[in-house]
Amino acid sequence: MARPDDPAEVRERFDATLELVEIIARRVARSIGPAANLDELVSFGQEGLLDAARRYDASRGVPFRSYANYRVRGAIIDGVRSLARLPRRTHQRLNGLDAAGRFSEGALEDSCAPRPPGSAAAEAERALADHLAGMATAMTLGIIAPVAHGDEGELVSQSTDEDPEERVARAELLAVVGDAIAELPPQEAELVRRHYLGGERFDVVAAELGLSKSWGSRLHTRALGRLAKRLRGVAG
Repeated sequence: MARPDDPAEVRERFDATLELVEIIARRVARSIGPAANLDELVSFGQEGLLDAARRYDASRGVPFRSYANYRVRGAIIDGVRSLARLPRRTHQRLNGLDAAGRFSEGALEDSCAPRPPGSAAAEAERALADHLAGMATAMTLGIIAPVAHGDEGELVSQSTDEDPEERVARAELLAVVGDAIAELPPQEAELVRRHYLGGERFDVVAAELGLSKSWGSRLHTRALGRLAKRLRGVAG
C-alpha cells in the first residue's frame, strides 16, 4: 500500500488502478498453471503497481493504466521467479510472458511517438497483424531460448529434461532464428542475440549498448517485428 508520505497523485494513481492487479494476476495464473498462488500473485502485483505509480512520467505520453499494466505484469513474473524452485516448463512460460510483455511495452512507446498519417482502416489492420505476429515471436523466443535465469539469478539450461525429438526441434528452430537475427541491424541483432541466445539480462545488455531501458524496449520491439516478418517468409 502507498505510504502516508507518498504524494497525493501517487496514492490516487494506485487507488484508481488497483483493480487492474487482480485482472493481470488471474491472466498470469492461467498462463503458468499450478505453480501460481493467486494471493501471492496479487501481492507481487500490488508492489509493482505502487512502483509504477511512483515512477510514472506523464510527459512521455503513455497513459498510466497502460504503463502500469507492464509494471504489474513484470513484478508478478519476477515474484514468481523468486519463489521456491519451479518446474522447467513454468520457467519457460514465464520467459515467454516476459518477452511478449516487453514487446508490447516497446510497441506502446513507439505508438506514442509522432508519425505521419496513413490510411486509417488499412493501417490499423496491418498494425494489429504485425503486433500480434511480433508478440508471438517474442513469446516463442522466450520459450525456446537455450539458457535462462534460474531461481537465484544464475544461468540454467532450458533443455536438460527434454526428449531427443524436442531437443532436435528446438535446435532446428534456433538455427533458423539465428540466421534471421544475423540479418537485423547490428544494434538490434546484438540486443536480441545476447538476451535470448546468450541468456543475459535485458537491462544489462541495453545499458552496455548505451541504451536507456525505454529505448532498448523500443529497439527490441522493432527487432522482433522484423524477425516476425522474416520468419513468416521462411514458413511460407
